[in-house]
Amino acid sequence: MASTPTQTPKDPSVFEPRIVAFLCKWCSSAGSDLAGVSRMQYPSNAVPITVMCSGSVSPVYILSAFNKGADGVLVSGCHPGDCHYLKGNYFARRKIFLVQKLLSFIGIEKDRFRMSWVSAAEGAKFAQVVEEFVRDIRTLGPQRKLKAKR
Repeated sequence: MASTPTQTPKDPSVFEPRIVAFLCKWCSSAGSDLAGVSRMQYPSNAVPITVMCSGSVSPVYILSAFNKGADGVLVSGCHPGDCHYLKGNYFARRKIFLVQKLLSFIGIEKDRFRMSWVSAAEGAKFAQVVEEFVRDIRTLGPQRKLKAKR
């Protein structure tokens, strides 16, 4: 079920960030659905990609999203200790730490990448996470460091 994003008029002078959101099927994606069926308003900038577990998100997926034009990448999963696969979100947390170091090494601002813990019952939290992330990416401006020349 798609969420209800906030619709804004398209003004070419306003930077609208492109965000890729990798969402755990069992928690964060369900939280996104709850935000939608509850008609919560939040920016439509995040493109959701449902994954089986936040621990299954490869650093290659994150780099590829930036390479294909994302201005920000969000990975969201179950709260620590509540993973459907028991330890998947712990693995995600370890990978995320390494990805942050790698992004810093190649010159991407650390604020362009975010990890969040959102349960299936936290639709309002999901909307808040997306809203805050979009606001933070807007202040950074477009990401040009890793975009492929097409």
